[in-house]
Amino acid sequence: MDDKLQHQLATIANTIRQLSMEAVQKANSGHPGLPMGCAEIGAYLYGVALRHNPKNPRWENRDRFILSAGHGSMLLYSCLHLSGFELSLDEIKNFRQLHSATAGHPEYNLAPGIEATTGPLGQGVANAVGQALAYKILQTKFNREDFHIFSNKIYCLAGDGCMMEGVASEASSLAGHLGLDNLIIIYDANKVSLDGPLQESMSEDTKLRYQSYGFDVVEVDGHNFEELDEAFTHLSHHQQKPTLIMAHTIIGKGAPNKAGSYKVHGSPLGEEEVKAAKKELHLPDEAFFIPASVKEFFAKRLKDDQMLESKWNEVFFKWKKTFPDLANEYEVMKEKIIPADLEMQLAKIEIKDPISGREASQKILEVLAEKLPFIYGGSADLSSSDKTFLKKYPVISNHHYEGRNIKYGVREFAMGAIANGLYTSDFIIPVCGTFLTFSDYMRNAIRLAALSPYHVIYQFTHDSIFLGEDGPTHQSVEHLAALRAIPHLCLIRPGSAWETKMAWIAALKHKGPTALILTRQGLAEVQSTHVSYDKGVAKGAYVIMKEQSKPDYILAATGSELPLSVEVADQLKKKGKDIRVVSFPSWELFDMQDASYKKSIFLEDVPTISIEAGISQGWHKYIGKDGLTISVDQFGYSAPAKALQKEFGFVSEAIVGKIFSAK
Repeated sequence: MDDKLQHQLATIANTIRQLSMEAVQKANSGHPGLPMGCAEIGAYLYGVALRHNPKNPRWENRDRFILSAGHGSMLLYSCLHLSGFELSLDEIKNFRQLHSATAGHPEYNLAPGIEATTGPLGQGVANAVGQALAYKILQTKFNREDFHIFSNKIYCLAGDGCMMEGVASEASSLAGHLGLDNLIIIYDANKVSLDGPLQESMSEDTKLRYQSYGFDVVEVDGHNFEELDEAFTHLSHHQQKPTLIMAHTIIGKGAPNKAGSYKVHGSPLGEEEVKAAKKELHLPDEAFFIPASVKEFFAKRLKDDQMLESKWNEVFFKWKKTFPDLANEYEVMKEKIIPADLEMQLAKIEIKDPISGREASQKILEVLAEKLPFIYGGSADLSSSDKTFLKKYPVISNHHYEGRNIKYGVREFAMGAIANGLYTSDFIIPVCGTFLTFSDYMRNAIRLAALSPYHVIYQFTHDSIFLGEDGPTHQSVEHLAALRAIPHLCLIRPGSAWETKMAWIAALKHKGPTALILTRQGLAEVQSTHVSYDKGVAKGAYVIMKEQSKPDYILAATGSELPLSVEVADQLKKKGKDIRVVSFPSWELFDMQDASYKKSIFLEDVPTISIEAGISQGWHKYIGKDGLTISVDQFGYSAPAKALQKEFGFVSEAIVGKIFSAK
């Protein structure tokens, strides 16, 4: 690397420091330590290494950068602004302010160039693993000799906190197992955490740990451009494994009294320290100053970036003409095109009852995989139980990425976060499965999927106490309520095979994450659920048994309790009562309906009873404060399902008795 380029990059690094510490100071909130400590890394990545086009931030073959250490967001924002992305200096000045694109932690789609929502530490590493895996899949599917449509790399900057969080370890283990040679994790090894020196909480040999995962590990001085250039240049041409670059840095570098200390990690420097840092770094007094030389550097770099994409476009157009079938599949995957007659195709799937929700869903998923090439399945070592395995397709493995099944191993949290990364590749809708109880392990990944939002589909099975003998450690009681509490997550608990078909349509239409909640035990088919998607599941709640005149009671049920509610209704009718039964597979879809529809389903002044094998929390919003809940508000027992049904009163005679005794 010549001296001129090093000087230019050093100027860019100090500009990153100035923008970062001043934005944090102006907001009186934020984390200046990482942006100042990693300024050279940011300058090198955006000044030299990344192959992208800031004026077309969605270019399919762009290199990706994910800031897993999301608290250091001003590093990313500074780099995006300087390199020409549509992130204005005013947005930099409005750091952490209401409705600003420069949120405290990076949020997907708030500004061009933000490739993932990060902040909860370690998940960005898993997002990067997901993106790297997605592009190995896409390379295998679409690249041909002389036509390298996908050749990009995924860069991820992680800190000590990311290295300590288990999700990063889970994901890195899988990345090494799969041999993702397009993944580069840069470890900001500054030996400082928010609470104090790293030695107070961590003393492992991270290098050996990553080598044991199957990574190559390179150590560099994170402030030395020669060492950075040597490491990244080698990887651009000769990378054979996922790689960890351990960049030894000084947190808050340039702050004369706080650099190297945890005191610079998560608090503004203070006005006096900002002044001292400017003097130390030979920066001008003018706030948010950007040297003309930096603007000129990135203007030239931008022309090179645009030329790079232009050359790719030439290859891409030739590839489309040469391989029209591949090009068609490419468009279907990119646009997530769903056939107009999908509902009709699903209706034709023959499913004999009784059948469990998980088995019905697998039959549907097999058909969807054939019709929708962007569907990829996966499970946390439970595919034979949660029925997410796509039987017609192989398993993805090391250097074999042509399959459609991902074996995540017993790594639920990493599975959720990797699935988020798969989706942000822009070509895949991931389906991932586990038992409903283990959604707790992956909850924060689900939360970020909902916040971003990401189109991920979760197949959660073994959904209640009725899974039986495995007992209360595996029996879900609070999990429906816990998942329903996440904004923008669409939860659907179908009560029949037909509703499961329609639930899949809802999951494909919902522009965000969907949780399909499915049974282990077999269910009798409820014929009255056989209505069109628009008249049934799409409404969230709909009437499956109508009253003769005015109902004496309304029964509302979900999932495996729907057939039971029909039995209860039949018994109440025999006792002279007029009954309405409502199938209520999705609270979220019902909440989207207009007020008149809602009032037509749950009538005023009619006693309403909810029947669901989970806690009662949330139900009174729909059944009224005086409504009766048939629920499970305690942990279960290890016993056969039929014994548990009697124990917890989920038999028609017991429910009828509760209804009459509640008068």
